Parts: sequence; structure tokens; C-alpha cells
Amino acid sequence: MRELNEAATLMGLGDRSGEEMSFQPAMRAAIGAITVASAVSLANAQDVELRYLCYGDANECDVSRDLLDRFEADHGGIRITIDEVDYPHILNQLPADLETGNGPDLARVTNLGGLNEYYLDISPHVDRDYWEENYGSSLGWLRSDAEDRGIYGWLTQLTVTGPYVNKTMFDEAGVPLPGDGASWQDWADAARRVQDTLGVYAAMVMDRSGHRFAGAAISMGAAYFDDSGKPAVVDDGFRAMTEALIGWHSEGLMPDDVWPSTPGRGWKNGADMFMDGDAVLHVSGSWMIQRYAAEIGENFEWMAIPQPCGTVGCSGMPGGAAMVGFASTDYPEQVAMILDYMASEPVAREYYERTLQIPAHSGLAEDGLDYGEDIGMAASDALKVFTENFTDILPPAHALQSSPMNFAIYDASVAHISAAIAGDITLDEALANIEQDVAEASN
Repeated sequence: MRELNEAATLMGLGDRSGEEMSFQPAMRAAIGAITVASAVSLANAQDVELRYLCYGDANECDVSRDLLDRFEADHGGIRITIDEVDYPHILNQLPADLETGNGPDLARVTNLGGLNEYYLDISPHVDRDYWEENYGSSLGWLRSDAEDRGIYGWLTQLTVTGPYVNKTMFDEAGVPLPGDGASWQDWADAARRVQDTLGVYAAMVMDRSGHRFAGAAISMGAAYFDDSGKPAVVDDGFRAMTEALIGWHSEGLMPDDVWPSTPGRGWKNGADMFMDGDAVLHVSGSWMIQRYAAEIGENFEWMAIPQPCGTVGCSGMPGGAAMVGFASTDYPEQVAMILDYMASEPVAREYYERTLQIPAHSGLAEDGLDYGEDIGMAASDALKVFTENFTDILPPAHALQSSPMNFAIYDASVAHISAAIAGDITLDEALANIEQDVAEASN
């Protein structure tokens, strides 16, 4: 825990190593006593049935269920059904349902600005000062533009992209881990040596995601936007990372059953391949810590590594997921109550600690979180690494994360880069197609 608290200090997360876990009985009682600023009378809250569409990388939906059970106990008549779905459902089916008016009351989403037209503005029902003070740095991610002052949801996590490695494989192969400041190519070469020595199926696997690709591309100099702030995706840095990704596939370092074999804009996670021992290195992000800690166990030693570097820096992508309400709900006040409850300091603290997340709440970030001693050294060290990696994120990455155009850029990137990896089109054709798709989405 000392190392984690030292890392947390880098982001102002403080040091709470001497305190007890925050979800002890006394804290549970405090949570139960919360009076939500937007509370309506119990008489008006009777017989309200709400649906929360939730995806989880690990235990996020389970922890939410526990916390919402307490909310229900203190707000008679309000019932929240959690429909747990996989992440592709959130990416693909939820927007279609919202467009046809068949969406849920709440959902956990990652296309933060892109779904803004469907959001419920809860600002009339909550204490704006509290939200602005504690979540001000991320509220803009959910807004339509700089003039939008709405409050649309609670950020359930801050994330940072980056790789994990199977350290046991490196040790067995006798290959030293590249150190701080190592380049993407340094890591590719080291993973190749492990792959060749041990006969591993893949040296590296990257989630099929334009978001994962973007951090590496920005490290190579990709700007994604011009000086006026308009999307300008294809430049020398973007081309360089695209060429590298195509090359790693053609050399057999990366598997053909993730990027090239998935159709269109479809997302695919490389976690199973990594956990099964079929990949030496997995490019993903901090949200995988809880799952890896729970599922890898003693099978092998895994670790997060410092962000690999490109020609201009060593940047990952920031990101996050948010619990949002939708304007189509029949119960806007009750939806606002739920979001205000989840965003309240004691509830948010428990959620972040139990799900091993970097907090989006600035007050909690300053006070520090206690993740507990039983999370394991690998998870503790990974939280430290991703916390440190956050400080190296380059400005274009922050600009891309806050842009409502980001998912259009991500979708175009994966669709056409995958086609080039598969050999269906040339590199130049892929880059031209990306520019065309983004231009059309901008209009």
C-alpha cells in the first residue's frame, strides 16, 4: 500500500493507508443517512420502476446493485432493475434503442459526448455547486459543446490506456523487460523474442478499438485536430502508427482473429487471449485491473508497464464510463435522485474503492482512497503505474477524449485499418477512407 499511496500522491489522491476500509458498518450507516439534494416526497416516489442498463469490465454492476439496494431501502417505492449487458450492446444496440424511444431510464456509457442529444439534464434537481466543485473536470466530456452547462451524469471511473505483460513468460524466456522510456518498437521486439522462445500464439494483442490505437498514434505525433479544433485525423504520426500496426500483423506478432477478423466498426477485447496465455502483451487499460486480479489469480505473474513511447512522447488515452439518465424517462426527478446519490462522496468512495477505479471526484482524489491490502501486489502496482501514466498524457489525447466526434473517429479508424491489415485495401486507401468517414460525420 505504501507504493500505491506514493503513486496516488502524484495525482493528488493522498494517503489513507492508516485508515480503515471505507465500507465498514459505520460508513454504510452514513451512506444510508444521505439526504439527496433533489429528493422528492415519498408519496410522489411510490411505485416507480426504473431500468439501469449496465455493462461491467469486472464487478461494477454487482457493486452498483449493492449500493442501489440501500437507496431503494431508504426511498420507498422506487425500484431499479439492473439489466447487465455486454459492452458491444452499449456501443451498438443502446444508440438504436434511444433513437427509437425504447431506451432505459439510465445506462453506463463510454460514448460520453456522442450520446448527448439523449441525455437528461439533472441540473435543476441537484446541487450544482457540489457537482461543479467535485466533478467539474469531467462534466464537459458529457456536454454537447463549450456553451452547454448541463449536468448529465456521474463518471463511474477515470481510465488510462496502456499495456499489460505476462511477466512469467518474460522470465521463462530469459528476456529482460524494457525499462522506462522504451518505445513501442522496443516492446514489440522484446515480446517477439518471448513469442519465438516459448512458441506463444501472439506476441501482442491490442483491443480492437480506435481509443486504444489513439494513445499510441498520439505518441507518434498524431494530432487528430487542426489548429481551429476541427478533426484532421490523418497526418504523419497517424500514418506511422497505422504502418506499425499493419506490420506487426504481417510479421505474426499480432493475431489475425482480433482486428482483421472482426467486421466493420466492431469492438473486440484481447483480454481472454492474454488470460489464457496466448499473448505476451495486451494493450488495454486501467479498467482491466479488477478483472485480472480476480481471474488470473496465481496462474501467472502479470503487470502493467510504463506507457511505451513514440517519437513525441509516451501517451495513453484518458477515458471513462459514466452513469447517465435519459430525457425519455417518465421519472426525471427520481433519475436525478439516483445519480445524485451515486455521486455523493461516501457512496462514490465505496464504489471506486470496491471496483479499483481512479476516482473522478476531486475531493476523493485529494483525500485518497483505501483499496485495501487484499487486492494483491499486481493490482496495487498496476494502479500505481496507471496513475503515473496519467501524468504523461499529451494534450491531443485530452482534446480527443472531450470531443463529441471521438467515437466517429474511433469507428472509422478500426474499420479501415482492419481492412488494410486484412489486405482488402491499401494503406493509402484506408487513410483516405478514414478522412472521408470523419468528414461525413462532421457535417
